[in-house]
Amino acid sequence: MPIKYLLPKVLTFVVLLVLGLFISNSTSAVSLEECEKKDIPADKVSECIEVLSNKVTELGEQKKTLSSQIAQFDNQIRLTQLKISDAQATIDRLEKEIGVLGFKIGYITDSVERLEVLLKQRIVATYQQSFISNFELLLTSRDFSDLVLRVQYLKQVQENDRRLLANLQETKSNYANQKDEREDKQAAIEENKKKLLGLKASLDTQKAEKQTFLEVTKNDEARFQRLLQQALAERKAIVAAFSQAVSRLNSGEGDGVSEGSTIALLGNSGGPDCSSGPHLHFTVLKNSSPQDPAQYLKDVSPGWDNSPDGQFGFSGSWNWPISSPRITQGFGMSYWAKLGWYNGNIHDGIDMTGGSTISAPRSGKLIYGSTTCGNSALKYAAIKHNDDSSIITLYLHIQ
Repeated sequence: MPIKYLLPKVLTFVVLLVLGLFISNSTSAVSLEECEKKDIPADKVSECIEVLSNKVTELGEQKKTLSSQIAQFDNQIRLTQLKISDAQATIDRLEKEIGVLGFKIGYITDSVERLEVLLKQRIVATYQQSFISNFELLLTSRDFSDLVLRVQYLKQVQENDRRLLANLQETKSNYANQKDEREDKQAAIEENKKKLLGLKASLDTQKAEKQTFLEVTKNDEARFQRLLQQALAERKAIVAAFSQAVSRLNSGEGDGVSEGSTIALLGNSGGPDCSSGPHLHFTVLKNSSPQDPAQYLKDVSPGWDNSPDGQFGFSGSWNWPISSPRITQGFGMSYWAKLGWYNGNIHDGIDMTGGSTISAPRSGKLIYGSTTCGNSALKYAAIKHNDDSSIITLYLHIQ
């Protein structure tokens, strides 16, 4: 067949082959649906970890809805489960490899012992032969051929001795390498066991966080959006209160107040747009920047209603602003902050319930104010401290 007729067929075949490879490669990529299944092939675990990590990030960047938040919980939980499976598989593999290394080390130990016995025997024989001079060798030989054979034999024995010594040195080197490898693998096992414990704890936390979310929102989109907007509105109002208080106090405004004096009553101002019930939002500002109040408050063993976050410590010397405090939310990236309820910002204070009166933890200059929150007014008190003028404390949602 002429080349001009054959060439198009060859080109068609090559194109189809390339397309086939492309289709094969594209279809081999693991899908999100596959990764959400319980049984995933071991060779797909790493791919699924990447797929789910990307999905969790994508969901975190989407507009907040009840379904997207639940999907983010589910994907994060599945991701952690896969990481647990991967860590356990790594531990199992390393333990098998250590078992094989143990067998090899045992075999090498036996080989070293045998070689050392042989080498000791050869050292004795070589020592004995060292007393035979070349002249004696000549006299004891039957003829010249016998002499040549005996000389060649001695050379061969010496070569074997050198080879035996080299084998012993190599075997000992292998023994050291195998022991080092076993120690490295054992260290890797311990590292993965720690990782596994951390992942299991994270999984328990993530499941608890999802359960809390479902209980609070009651799996209702309208309720979820209402709570979300309430949190965002409260954040905006509190930032405005910070700005007002700092500006007024730093300009010299305020009346003197002594430590322990009652300054306000626990309230729910700002509700229902910015508060879901009576509580105190207590904030510490240092040079206008929010600080963790736990660094300033003394440890009085408060009650805890901040599940699923859990307890944290207090290391300061200040008296608490309310009696019999119960913590409902801590400072920083709390559970609700991580959900994005403060628009990516931290929770900038400690929320608490307890006694009805609010007292000044330190003496200073006191002001009162309010800021708009939806259709409500969020009321606050603020104190600029006498013992450290860089510190201003705020007491929000007061009556």
